[in-house]
Amino acid sequence: MNWIVHQLWLIPALPFLAAGVLALTPRRQRAFAARLAISALAVSLALSCAAFVATLGHAGTGTFRERVNFTWFQFGDQALRLGWVLDPLAAVMLVMVSFVGLLIFIYSVGYMAHDANFTRFFCFLALFAGAMLGLVIANSLLLLFVCWELVGLASYLLIGFWFHKPEAAAAAKKAFITTRIGDVALFLGMLWLYSAGGTLLFYDAGEGCLENAALARIAGPSLVGWGTLVGISLLIFGGAIGKSGQLPLHVWLPDAMEGPTPVSALIHAATMVAAGVFLVARVFPLMKPDWPSLAGGIPLAGTPPPDATLAITWVGAITAVFAALIAVAQTDIKRILAYSTVSQLGYMFLGLGVGGVAVGMFHLLTHACFKALLFLGAGSVIHGCHDEQDIRRMGGLRRPMPVTFATYAVGMMALSGVPLLFSGFWSKDEILHAAHGWAGSRIPFYLGLFGALLTAFYMTRQMVYVFFGQRRAASTPPAAASGIRHPASGEPHESPLVMTVPLAILAVSAIVLGFLGTPAWPWLQTYLGADHGGSGGVELAKLLTKETLWLMAISTAVVTAGIGLAWRWYGQRPITDAGTPDPLQMSFPAAFRWLRQKFFVDEFYAATVIRAHAAWARFSDLLDAWLWGGLVLAVHFLTQGLSWASRFFDEYVVNLGFDAACRRLRRDGAFAAGLSDGKLQNYLRGIGTAFACLLVLLLWGGCR
Repeated sequence: MNWIVHQLWLIPALPFLAAGVLALTPRRQRAFAARLAISALAVSLALSCAAFVATLGHAGTGTFRERVNFTWFQFGDQALRLGWVLDPLAAVMLVMVSFVGLLIFIYSVGYMAHDANFTRFFCFLALFAGAMLGLVIANSLLLLFVCWELVGLASYLLIGFWFHKPEAAAAAKKAFITTRIGDVALFLGMLWLYSAGGTLLFYDAGEGCLENAALARIAGPSLVGWGTLVGISLLIFGGAIGKSGQLPLHVWLPDAMEGPTPVSALIHAATMVAAGVFLVARVFPLMKPDWPSLAGGIPLAGTPPPDATLAITWVGAITAVFAALIAVAQTDIKRILAYSTVSQLGYMFLGLGVGGVAVGMFHLLTHACFKALLFLGAGSVIHGCHDEQDIRRMGGLRRPMPVTFATYAVGMMALSGVPLLFSGFWSKDEILHAAHGWAGSRIPFYLGLFGALLTAFYMTRQMVYVFFGQRRAASTPPAAASGIRHPASGEPHESPLVMTVPLAILAVSAIVLGFLGTPAWPWLQTYLGADHGGSGGVELAKLLTKETLWLMAISTAVVTAGIGLAWRWYGQRPITDAGTPDPLQMSFPAAFRWLRQKFFVDEFYAATVIRAHAAWARFSDLLDAWLWGGLVLAVHFLTQGLSWASRFFDEYVVNLGFDAACRRLRRDGAFAAGLSDGKLQNYLRGIGTAFACLLVLLLWGGCR
């Protein structure tokens, strides 16, 4: 076993240790807090790279998987075991999370430089990173669930970091409660899996819950076993829906923008929302069982039965289009990116459903780089514009902020899927290619194309609003609600190097990473175990096949159309005033209102689910006050009445009788005591009296 496998626990342990130390560190130790958190994650990145290197020699063979399992505690003859695992899926996620997280940590030094709670912020960041890294290496669904909940806790703390803002406090509560709905489903699926399979370890020498022996036990020879597998899979997928912000539990994710921008980048790029996709990828053998390999476990003759990937595909495809439509009409620079994240997560689930782990994970990895770039770029814009987030109040920023503009443009083109050079093109096309060949339906493929059109449209719209045209903001900067203090001048300015250098590194990554998964050289897919039917080397012929070229042409046409339409609507009609209505709004006011109001989903939930819960709470309060409270009062009065009756009986029956008997006994005792007073004459008098009485009795008896 490779040495790094035994040391794998250090990767999450170091950020956890840093978080524990910073929790006890005084607020004034700002430099120490930043150095400790960054150093801890840097060492985690080095160890992650070592773990990644350890898997390279076995990449694509499907045989490399090393684990360390141990007993957590024993109850009766049962042992609850935990462990960690190293395989290509875990290795590539470790590198991605620690790499992107480290850049976000460094960026935060500049962005949060003037925040009063700088030390506490880095404590929460370290906790977040440690929880996500622990989730990645977990070889047990129980350990994964523990880290999953720690990720939720850290997100609550970071989203509500500026707790003095009511919006931030409300957003933190909304995120925490909404994701708990999915977590309940995940917890129920975990209990069901343990009951049916007898273990929560993923891999355990052939007996893990993702290995054929356990899957065969669960599946059995009947439809009941098939239903059990599908039911467990759907419950676990419910947890992924909540954490990754898919319909219908997407409502928390855009509101998470109330946290500091580095938090938005960390949540939306490398950690929390990626956790749901990673969970589905980790338990994919459960989501899509290999029915022929399960001995006696095929419940239906002929074609294999449907599995959870059917639901994963449709949820992902619908969410991708739904969120992209909403992003078209938003004006907050971070909320546009937030709905973009929801949409791209939909693409990832679509890729998992139609193409498997390699397809979905390829887009997850590329998205982590370019979406972190976009969020950090948005933070640079907000920093340079003195806390302004409304794109209508920006404009003309490409000249005063050239580095931010250049790097943001790279992220925009990667997200839009501009052909050939940018990573988003290759990962998105891989999903579309898999969706085109999906046997279930062609509709997800067309939804994916429509989502790609919308993505290119709303990202071009945002670029035009923010970086082109003329400056539309007022000369006086808005109040710094975030607590960050900037120079008094209202003129935009470029961010410091500590913020722009991470942007440049992410921009390069957003380009380079895509070339690791092209049809000509699908290295990443092969590394993750996908079978491409080739040698694993560079094969240009695969890039020139008719189907590949046709799909690339369609994708290119769709992206070009999206960019062209947006430029026609916004670029050729210069917006000179922040109060000017959106051109799309002027042409389609009714549709634009629905998009601006996010299809009124929040209002629908407020009018139905939340109102029902509020009504139930009021009903429960009435029950508590009148029924249960009345019963408690009745019991109280009954008990009090019984106590009074008991007291009356005790004092006026028991006590009086006892007192009378005591007085009589006392009088009799006094009389008896008087007979024994120790005087001889009294004794003689008594004897004489008794003798006289006896004599009278004898005489009276004799006379008769």
